[in-house]
Amino acid sequence: MARSMRDIKRQIKSVQNTRQITKAMEMVAASKLRKAQEKAEAARPYSEKLKEVVSSIAAGTQDVQHPMLVSRPVKKTGYLIITSDRGLAGGYNANILRKVTMLIAERHKSKDEYALFVIGRKGRDFLRRREYPIVEEITELSDTPKFADIKSIAYSAVNQFETGVYDELYICYNQFINAISQVPTVDRLLPMDGVGKGEHHGATAAYEYEPSPEGVLEVLLPKYAETLIYGALLNGKASELGAKMTAMGSATKNASKMIGELRLTYNRARQAAITQEITEIVAGANAQS
Repeated sequence: MARSMRDIKRQIKSVQNTRQITKAMEMVAASKLRKAQEKAEAARPYSEKLKEVVSSIAAGTQDVQHPMLVSRPVKKTGYLIITSDRGLAGGYNANILRKVTMLIAERHKSKDEYALFVIGRKGRDFLRRREYPIVEEITELSDTPKFADIKSIAYSAVNQFETGVYDELYICYNQFINAISQVPTVDRLLPMDGVGKGEHHGATAAYEYEPSPEGVLEVLLPKYAETLIYGALLNGKASELGAKMTAMGSATKNASKMIGELRLTYNRARQAAITQEITEIVAGANAQS
């Protein structure tokens, strides 16, 4: 019984140490989450203004034929998937990867019909093990990534659509709702066939563009698409940190509950040992009398 009590005390100490770690990780994730939210909110005005300019030009230009604005028969589809580099984030990675793989299984019969761009080691490893066609990847991003960190993969994804390598581009990420709610989301990024249609109402100012509206769109549209990718990444980072904070908070609560149960077990074992010792003393005294 004494050895059993030592084992229980050792287990209590181990769980207490684990609780300290999960509590610290929860606090770190909460601190980083605030910064990630601020960065995502700070990037939104630029994206909205760029969309306003692009929509204004597209709405005021007749017969725009830019490939990023025109739908075409779909022969091949691109997917840009945003995951995390590390785990301990609950269902953050599993939810988006499950949604993407189910969508691919429903829409495609052959691996020749799609290509994947992956951000995050968890997504890359998951998809690579299952032999999905990954054409480009980026890992080891910080919790506050800069646009320069993902510029190459964003440019490649947009450029390959623009040059006709594939005919659609979807962006797959966890949309941040709040710290305990992240929604797996798959949005069609390209073509932007809705841009410029029904975007403006009422009087608008007339501008002259050099060399031409089409020339300006040719520069702005890829930048706008890349900005949307960066915005989705920031949204995904906020979701990742929210999921980590929630997961570590749950782990801390579970550890506290386990400690309480172990202490109760320890007290019962201690009480049983004392009772047994008293019983043995009494029995010895009776035997001597």
